[in-house]
Amino acid sequence: MPRATNGPASRRRRNNRLKLAKGFRGSRSKLFRQATEAVDRAQAMAYVHRKVKKRSFRQLWIVRINAACRLNGISYSRFIDGCNKAGINLNRKVLSEIAIHDPEGFSKVVESAKAKIA
Repeated sequence: MPRATNGPASRRRRNNRLKLAKGFRGSRSKLFRQATEAVDRAQAMAYVHRKVKKRSFRQLWIVRINAACRLNGISYSRFIDGCNKAGINLNRKVLSEIAIHDPEGFSKVVESAKAKIA
């Protein structure tokens, strides 16, 4: 009886890894060992950068809110403090959207926040 190897499963495993490396540059998409290293690193970085993206967007929203607050004569930190005291439960994403698309509405929010800290 001939020796049975695990050839089909090994080939499938290698091909799957090479498919994940499709589009990588040079040997990183052609050779199995380099492709494995590149794919492992790419997946690790993708995991990390999904977390970083959340931080980056929060920073962007804060910058936008701060700019709109300064136009209304209040700092960002005083505005957030006023919002908390006034019971305004809008998150930073929504506040930045209001600041961009509805400046008059944002001014009303700022006025209610100012009233609570004064």
